Amino acid sequence: MFKRLRRLRINENLRALVQETNLSPNDFIYPLFVVGGKGIKTEVSSMPGVFQMSIDEILKECEYIQSIGLKSIILFGIPDVKDSVGSECLCDESIIARTIKAVKEKFPSMFVATDLCFCEYTDHGHCGILDPKTQTVDNDKTLEISAEQALVHARAGADMIAPSGMMDGIIETLRTALDANGFVDLPIMAYSTKFASAYYGPFRDVAESTPSFGDRRSYQMNPANRREAIEESIQDENQGADILMVKPALAYLDIVRDIRNSSNLPLAVYNVSGEYAMLKHAGMAGLIDYERIMIETLISFKRAGADIIITYHAKEACELLNRK
Repeated sequence: MFKRLRRLRINENLRALVQETNLSPNDFIYPLFVVGGKGIKTEVSSMPGVFQMSIDEILKECEYIQSIGLKSIILFGIPDVKDSVGSECLCDESIIARTIKAVKEKFPSMFVATDLCFCEYTDHGHCGILDPKTQTVDNDKTLEISAEQALVHARAGADMIAPSGMMDGIIETLRTALDANGFVDLPIMAYSTKFASAYYGPFRDVAESTPSFGDRRSYQMNPANRREAIEESIQDENQGADILMVKPALAYLDIVRDIRNSSNLPLAVYNVSGEYAMLKHAGMAGLIDYERIMIETLISFKRAGADIIITYHAKEACELLNRK
């Protein structure tokens, strides 16, 4: 006798009872982009619904998202002045440090993660100090200033640090620096498997971080490499990472599952700007049912093995989940 699998699908309540993967506001981290000034909320044309915001507007946004159950953000700073080594982000009064302090003062229960990188802060748009001979990022010199930047974030009150520059040894460097300065309980979310992807295009509009020359393929991962992706995450786990990550998410669900099967650490995915923009613009053009495809996409990340989803859809997803 053949099995009638449809028996569990005909009744709506029974479908809900046997659903294997579910979403909740606790799954999401919402990216926010802060700029200097006051009263600034500038929408990014390539990413409808995403804004560059001054600190006062960031606080308004945090008040709203907290009201819909969204409890976690990741901050990206966009400075007024850039130089060759990203000096602005190494200062205790940097744009990111001031934002952390403001958010934690007004919303102490908001979980504030910080992106730690240099591409937004350098005048060349690369993720660290350049080696003049190779014209790529000098790994070890960048590790030194990455430790400085981590301590700026820690002293400002960040709840978690997420280094995104893909420097070899970054997790060990940050863990050592944080522990030596009394921040032994501050977790690190590693951008452990981050690919040199074309899906990042719109992010460079909002973060103003397009490289002035070349690209990032000498330090970000080759999208064709599966075994290397697993090795990157294993290395970061061995160096003391508390959470691993796959970035981008949608085109790399096989990697998410591979790493889920290779590690017991919590696993995040970053649902990046290009993935978001494709759904947004297709929805605005009437080509897709935006809300249904958004939820289907987010569920796919959890089904593949992710515990945490960093996504620009987070606010809309929470609003939709609250209506159900």
